Amino acid sequence: MKYVMKLLMAFGLILASYSGTYSLAENPNGKFADPDEFPVPKNVPGLLFYIQRDPNENTICYQLNVDGQGKLSAKDPVNMFWIRYTDGGIRKELNYIQKKFAYGINVKEKGNSSYELRSVAYNKLPLSLRKDTRNEYHVYTSINKKECILSRVFIRIDGGTFWSPNVVYIELKGTEIATGRTITQRIKPS
Repeated sequence: MKYVMKLLMAFGLILASYSGTYSLAENPNGKFADPDEFPVPKNVPGLLFYIQRDPNENTICYQLNVDGQGKLSAKDPVNMFWIRYTDGGIRKELNYIQKKFAYGINVKEKGNSSYELRSVAYNKLPLSLRKDTRNEYHVYTSINKKECILSRVFIRIDGGTFWSPNVVYIELKGTEIATGRTITQRIKPS
Protein backbone atom coordinates (compact mmCIF):
# COMPACT_ATOMS: atom_id res chain seq x y z
CA MET A 1 0.00 0.00 0.00
CA LYS A 2 2.80 2.40 0.93
CA TYR A 3 4.51 1.64 -2.41
CA VAL A 4 1.31 2.29 -4.36
CA MET A 5 0.64 5.59 -2.61
CA LYS A 6 4.19 6.80 -3.27
CA LEU A 7 3.87 5.76 -6.89
CA LEU A 8 0.58 7.60 -7.25
CA MET A 9 1.95 10.75 -5.66
CA ALA A 10 5.00 10.64 -7.92
CA PHE A 11 2.96 10.16 -11.05
CA GLY A 12 0.80 13.07 -9.90
CA LEU A 13 3.87 15.20 -10.55
CA ILE A 14 4.05 13.75 -14.02
CA LEU A 15 0.78 15.48 -14.67
CA ALA A 16 2.42 18.90 -14.38
CA SER A 17 1.34 19.58 -17.94
CA TYR A 18 -2.20 18.39 -17.21
CA SER A 19 -4.75 21.15 -17.32
CA GLY A 20 -8.35 21.06 -16.27
CA THR A 21 -10.26 18.03 -15.15
CA TYR A 22 -11.56 14.99 -16.94
CA SER A 23 -14.28 12.75 -15.71
CA LEU A 24 -16.47 9.94 -16.91
CA ALA A 25 -19.40 12.34 -17.14
CA GLU A 26 -17.45 14.64 -19.50
CA ASN A 27 -16.62 11.86 -21.92
CA PRO A 28 -19.26 12.02 -24.69
CA ASN A 29 -19.32 8.22 -25.02
CA GLY A 30 -19.91 7.78 -21.30
CA LYS A 31 -16.78 5.65 -20.92
CA PHE A 32 -13.04 5.99 -20.97
CA ALA A 33 -11.02 5.26 -24.07
CA ASP A 34 -9.07 2.02 -23.93
CA PRO A 35 -5.34 2.76 -23.47
CA ASP A 36 -4.65 0.51 -26.46
CA GLU A 37 -6.77 2.86 -28.62
CA PHE A 38 -4.40 5.78 -27.99
CA PRO A 39 -2.00 6.49 -30.88
CA VAL A 40 1.32 4.65 -30.85
CA PRO A 41 4.28 6.86 -31.75
CA LYS A 42 5.57 6.00 -35.22
CA ASN A 43 8.73 6.97 -37.05
CA VAL A 44 10.62 7.74 -33.84
CA PRO A 45 14.14 6.39 -34.35
CA GLY A 46 15.48 4.76 -31.19
CA LEU A 47 12.14 4.92 -29.34
CA LEU A 48 12.61 3.25 -25.94
CA PHE A 49 9.16 3.77 -24.34
CA TYR A 50 6.45 6.38 -24.00
CA ILE A 51 4.00 7.78 -21.44
CA GLN A 52 0.34 8.53 -22.12
CA ARG A 53 -2.42 9.70 -19.79
CA ASP A 54 -5.86 11.18 -19.68
CA PRO A 55 -7.22 13.70 -20.59
CA ASN A 56 -5.75 13.64 -24.12
CA GLU A 57 -3.60 11.69 -26.55
CA ASN A 58 -0.45 13.82 -26.20
CA THR A 59 2.49 11.50 -25.60
CA ILE A 60 5.90 11.84 -23.98
CA CYS A 61 8.53 9.84 -25.91
CA TYR A 62 11.84 8.57 -24.57
CA GLN A 63 14.40 7.81 -27.26
CA LEU A 64 18.09 7.00 -27.51
CA ASN A 65 20.21 10.13 -27.73
CA VAL A 66 22.70 9.39 -30.51
CA ASP A 67 24.97 11.56 -32.64
CA GLY A 68 25.14 11.65 -36.47
CA GLN A 69 27.26 8.51 -36.52
CA GLY A 70 24.80 6.63 -34.32
CA LYS A 71 27.01 6.74 -31.21
CA LEU A 72 25.14 6.93 -27.91
CA SER A 73 25.75 9.96 -25.68
CA ALA A 74 27.19 8.42 -22.51
CA LYS A 75 26.48 11.57 -20.49
CA ASP A 76 22.86 11.96 -21.64
CA PRO A 77 21.70 8.68 -23.28
CA VAL A 78 17.93 9.40 -23.24
CA ASN A 79 16.17 12.23 -25.07
CA MET A 80 12.60 13.18 -24.07
CA PHE A 81 9.99 15.08 -26.07
CA TRP A 82 6.25 15.44 -26.67
CA ILE A 83 4.25 14.30 -29.63
CA ARG A 84 1.33 16.71 -29.46
CA TYR A 85 -1.37 14.73 -31.24
CA THR A 86 -3.95 17.36 -30.27
CA ASP A 87 -1.87 19.89 -32.26
CA GLY A 88 -1.59 17.80 -35.43
CA GLY A 89 1.13 15.45 -34.21
CA ILE A 90 3.88 18.04 -33.90
CA ARG A 91 7.02 17.31 -31.90
CA LYS A 92 7.70 19.68 -29.00
CA GLU A 93 10.54 19.70 -26.51
CA LEU A 94 9.75 19.36 -22.81
CA ASN A 95 10.14 22.56 -20.84
CA TYR A 96 12.46 22.94 -17.85
CA ILE A 97 9.80 22.18 -15.22
CA GLN A 98 8.60 19.09 -17.10
CA LYS A 99 12.18 17.77 -17.33
CA LYS A 100 13.20 18.58 -13.75
CA PHE A 101 10.03 17.68 -11.86
CA ALA A 102 7.77 15.46 -13.96
CA TYR A 103 9.06 13.56 -16.99
CA GLY A 104 12.84 13.75 -16.65
CA ILE A 105 15.22 10.86 -16.12
CA ASN A 106 18.27 10.70 -13.86
CA VAL A 107 21.02 8.57 -15.38
CA LYS A 108 23.85 6.66 -13.70
CA GLU A 109 26.39 4.89 -15.88
CA LYS A 110 26.92 1.32 -14.70
CA GLY A 111 29.67 0.34 -17.16
CA ASN A 112 29.64 -2.14 -20.03
CA SER A 113 27.21 0.06 -22.04
CA SER A 114 24.60 -0.15 -19.25
CA TYR A 115 22.80 2.67 -17.43
CA GLU A 116 20.52 2.88 -14.43
CA LEU A 117 17.56 5.18 -15.09
CA ARG A 118 15.35 6.73 -12.43
CA SER A 119 12.34 8.92 -13.02
CA VAL A 120 12.61 12.35 -11.40
CA ALA A 121 8.96 11.96 -10.33
CA TYR A 122 9.38 8.48 -8.86
CA ASN A 123 12.88 7.17 -8.24
CA LYS A 124 11.80 3.88 -6.63
CA LEU A 125 11.00 2.12 -9.93
CA PRO A 126 14.31 0.81 -11.28
CA LEU A 127 14.81 1.02 -15.02
CA SER A 128 17.85 -0.28 -16.84
CA LEU A 129 19.05 0.89 -20.25
CA ARG A 130 21.22 -1.83 -21.77
CA LYS A 131 21.90 -3.76 -24.94
CA ASP A 132 20.21 -7.01 -25.91
CA THR A 133 21.81 -9.97 -27.68
CA ARG A 134 21.45 -8.14 -31.03
CA ASN A 135 23.39 -5.16 -29.65
CA GLU A 136 20.24 -2.95 -29.54
CA TYR A 137 19.36 -0.78 -26.56
CA HIS A 138 16.13 -1.25 -24.59
CA VAL A 139 14.75 -0.13 -21.23
CA TYR A 140 14.19 -3.08 -18.89
CA THR A 141 12.07 -3.23 -15.74
CA SER A 142 10.02 -5.69 -13.70
CA ILE A 143 6.34 -5.96 -14.70
CA ASN A 144 4.27 -8.44 -12.67
CA LYS A 145 7.56 -9.78 -11.26
CA LYS A 146 8.84 -10.65 -14.74
CA GLU A 147 11.80 -9.01 -16.47
CA CYS A 148 10.40 -7.04 -19.40
CA ILE A 149 11.32 -4.52 -22.03
CA LEU A 150 9.19 -1.49 -21.14
CA SER A 151 7.13 -0.09 -24.00
CA ARG A 152 4.42 2.11 -22.40
CA VAL A 153 3.26 3.70 -19.18
CA PHE A 154 -0.40 4.78 -19.10
CA ILE A 155 -2.02 6.84 -16.35
CA ARG A 156 -5.84 6.75 -16.07
CA ILE A 157 -7.30 9.89 -14.49
CA ASP A 158 -10.91 10.56 -13.53
CA GLY A 159 -11.29 14.13 -12.34
CA GLY A 160 -9.38 15.85 -9.61
CA THR A 161 -7.33 18.99 -9.97
CA PHE A 162 -4.06 20.08 -11.54
CA TRP A 163 -2.03 19.22 -8.42
CA SER A 164 -4.22 16.42 -7.12
CA PRO A 165 -5.61 14.33 -9.96
CA ASN A 166 -7.79 11.34 -9.17
CA VAL A 167 -5.54 8.53 -10.47
CA VAL A 168 -7.66 5.44 -11.12
CA TYR A 169 -4.70 3.29 -12.15
CA ILE A 170 -1.23 3.28 -13.65
CA GLU A 171 -0.51 0.65 -16.27
CA LEU A 172 2.93 -0.63 -17.21
CA LYS A 173 3.19 -2.52 -20.50
CA GLY A 174 6.13 -4.40 -21.94
CA THR A 175 7.47 -7.56 -23.51
CA GLU A 176 8.58 -10.40 -21.24
CA ILE A 177 12.20 -11.35 -21.97
CA ALA A 178 11.77 -15.09 -21.38
CA THR A 179 8.66 -15.65 -23.54
CA GLY A 180 8.16 -12.63 -25.82
CA ARG A 181 4.62 -12.21 -24.45
CA THR A 182 3.08 -8.80 -23.80
CA ILE A 183 2.80 -8.25 -20.05
CA THR A 184 0.76 -5.51 -18.37
CA GLN A 185 0.43 -4.54 -14.76
CA ARG A 186 -2.15 -2.14 -13.38
CA ILE A 187 -1.39 -0.49 -10.10
CA LYS A 188 -4.61 0.73 -8.44
CA PRO A 189 -5.05 2.93 -5.42
CA SER A 190 -7.03 1.36 -2.60
